[in-house]
This record gives sequence, C-alpha cells and structure tokens, in this order.
Amino acid sequence: MTPRLVLSLAALAAVPSLPAQDVPRKDVAKVYAEICANCHGADLSGGQAPSMLDDLWAHGSDDASLAKSIRDGVPEKGMPAFSSVLSDADVRAMVIFIRERRASYSRNRSTRPMPGEPLAAGGHRFKLETVAEGLTTPWAIDFLPDGRMIFTEKNGRLRLMENGRLLPAVEGTPAVRNEGQGGLMEVAVHPKYRENGWIYLAYSDPAEDQRGREVSLTMIVRGRVKDGRWADQQVIWKAPLEFYRPGGGVHFGCRIAFDADGYLFFTHGERGAMQHAQELRRPNGKVHRIHDDGRIPSDNPFVGVESAFPTIWTYGNRNPQGLDFDPRTGLLWETEHGPRGGDELNLIERGKNYGWPAITYGMNYDGSPITGQTARPGMEQPAAYWVPSIAVCGIDFYEGRTFAQWTGSLFVTGLAQQELRRLVIDGRKVVGQEVIVKDIGRLRDVASGPDGNLYLAVNGPDRIVRLVPAE
Repeated sequence: MTPRLVLSLAALAAVPSLPAQDVPRKDVAKVYAEICANCHGADLSGGQAPSMLDDLWAHGSDDASLAKSIRDGVPEKGMPAFSSVLSDADVRAMVIFIRERRASYSRNRSTRPMPGEPLAAGGHRFKLETVAEGLTTPWAIDFLPDGRMIFTEKNGRLRLMENGRLLPAVEGTPAVRNEGQGGLMEVAVHPKYRENGWIYLAYSDPAEDQRGREVSLTMIVRGRVKDGRWADQQVIWKAPLEFYRPGGGVHFGCRIAFDADGYLFFTHGERGAMQHAQELRRPNGKVHRIHDDGRIPSDNPFVGVESAFPTIWTYGNRNPQGLDFDPRTGLLWETEHGPRGGDELNLIERGKNYGWPAITYGMNYDGSPITGQTARPGMEQPAAYWVPSIAVCGIDFYEGRTFAQWTGSLFVTGLAQQELRRLVIDGRKVVGQEVIVKDIGRLRDVASGPDGNLYLAVNGPDRIVRLVPAE
C-alpha cells in the first residue's frame, strides 16, 4: 500500500505580512559596536556603564525590561534612548545579542565532566556510560519490546544493539539524501510492535524534479527487520514532487509520536522557506496527523478546506526537532528549533497557528532582526522558550523508576549549548527546569530505556551514552 496525496494548487492560504518597521535592517553586532560598546565594553564587561555579564540589573533583567531600557533609555543614569534609530525589530535583536553574550560568558567558565565522574542534579547522583561509539551522527533512539535498542545514523544506517553488542547495519534500508541537515532521521517502533513488527523511518527523500535538478523533502516509510534486512517496506507519507526543495538544505524535521488511539503524528520543517510555514497548501512548517498506515483522518482540521494539505494538524512551525506525548495527560508537546534565539517548547493542539515567522523570540543568523513582534492575536505562545538558543532537539518524557525524582519529567536535548535539560510540567504549564548534563557533546536525542536509564545520542564525538545511578 502506497498512499499518495493529490492536491489542487488553485488557491493559497493567507500569509500574514511583516510590519513595515520590522523589515530586517541592521547587523546587531555592528549596532552594538557602534552605539553600545563605548559605555558597556566591547565584550559587555562594562566601562563607563555597568557590566552586563553579572546578575546585577538595576532596571530589571527580563526581556521586556531590557528592551525598555534600550528603547527609552535611562536618562537619570546617562543612558540615552535609542527608539529614534532602532526599530522594534532591532531592539528585539539587541536583547537576543546580549543574552547570547551572557550565556557564552557563563559557558566559558563551565567544566566538562570526566568519564565515569559521579554527577549530581535533580535530586539524583548518576554517571555517564558509553554504550556505542565510532558512529556517524547518531540521530534518533527507540527500543523494541524485547529490550533491544534501535537507532539511526544520519548517513543512512539503521543499527540495533542486542545484549550490549552493536550489530552490523541493517541491509536494504531506503536511500537518503545525506546532505546539509538531511539524511536518515527518525526511527519509531509501532506501539503494537509485538503484533505487527512495524518500524517507521523518516528521512530526506532523494529525488529529481522535471528539469533534472536534485530535490528533497521528508518522507516516511514503515517496514520490518528480518534476519538483519529491511523488508516489507510501505510508503506511509510522501508529498507530491512540486513541494520538494533543492538538494539537502535545512529544516527537514522530523519526529514521530503515536497517541493512545493509534494515530501517527509527525513534524516537518519549513525547509528554509519561512513563509511556507503559514501556507496551508504546503506540507512544510507543520505538524501532521495520519493513520498508522498513511490514510488521512476525516476529522483532521483542514480536511475539506480548499487547497489545504489534508494531513496538517498545526502550522506556523519552523523546524520541529522533538515530539512526545505526556503519558500522564495525553497532551502532545513539541520542541522547535528556532533561528538565532527563540527555541520553543509548544503544546500542540488541533488546528492552531504557532506563528512562525510572523512572531518569534529569535533573529536571523546574520544578526539582522526578523520581527519585533513576539505575539499576535490568533497565534500561539510557546510554553517555554530559550534565548539564547540552546539549539533544541529531541525530547522524551521519562517513565522509568530508576530516577524516581525524574519520573514524569520532560527531558530536552540541546545541540549548541551541549546540554540535557529536565523540565517539570504541571498539566499545561512548565513550572521548573534545570540543566542535568552539560558539555559532553552536541545532544541530538534522549530516550527512556526499558532498564530505567536515560539514553543520549551525542554528536562530537559521535556515540550513545546513558545515565546510570552512581554507586
């Protein structure tokens, strides 16, 4: 069975335009050097004005207070107002820039944990053990009911570990476009694997357009592993060729999560074309919902809407890198890799618009602003966001009992900041978070193992490690 989607392209969904004053104008690093460094120091360490690297903030340390100080000045302290030369978008970019420099200063003072060194965080003592090494960009981890670990490597290899032994790569897996951020990404084991044996893969599909150019988009298949080979493959989701984007590129997504009713949810990045996230006729920049065999549910929110892509569940999502259901509430949570700043944790709900790129807490990678708006009517606010960016990636709700204080917590990985965070969620709200592990490499994914330990996919050096109790 290979279901495919055929859509009319006659109409476009409305795309919110950016306000005129929010058109990207300035490189924030140059702006800081020109108008801020003389008083606050080239490295924010202070001069005529106080340092911005410590925790002494006379006029408030939150984003709104910092933006107000930049925009309106502090005349009694000799700080001029910059509202006449900086747009709201420029002010927002400056807030992000300051947050980044403060985080970099703190990071440079941190120390990398030694192998086997006992660590303490979140009420537990633990240590790190290497499970598999010599890998090539491990991307996603899952477990089979018999306890075997299965994981992907970005270069296209699907691997299994059995009784602590790394098996040869599964033969016959689909070809992938291993370029840029594309490759073999997600692996997800069907909740009823004991009955059906299905394993799902998401990857960047290598294709050619009608002019013979290399193009790619995320694709999902399922199959079974039989005697070390990939077998019985079925295409579960594949967009029409007209939506494919050039080459490898960026922002493929993709994570998969199954709900209690057996629906399959998956994420898809906007492939670097930010406005596409707001276009309902396109699949990119969305969270999707399908049946586990690829059929389109009749109650999806945009089924029957003219020209809308029928598998869309939510839109306005930039590059979703994590997806998991809270087993206590059944609510679906997503982490979204932001631009420079503005990583998000979102509560994903039917038919809602999560705002990208009309609203964001981030800015462009080149230091120019995207928009000064962080909120608009009809667009969802994140449950949490990170400025500067931690380069948020895979997530998992911990369901084990080995670390009893962590049961029910959401674990979030970060690439750029090289950290594992524990978020405490009460219903629909994040009520606390802390860093559990830092500076062991770029953390790509986290998974609760059947042994009660936490497993991490680490890039640089490429390996899989686990958190185990320290004796």
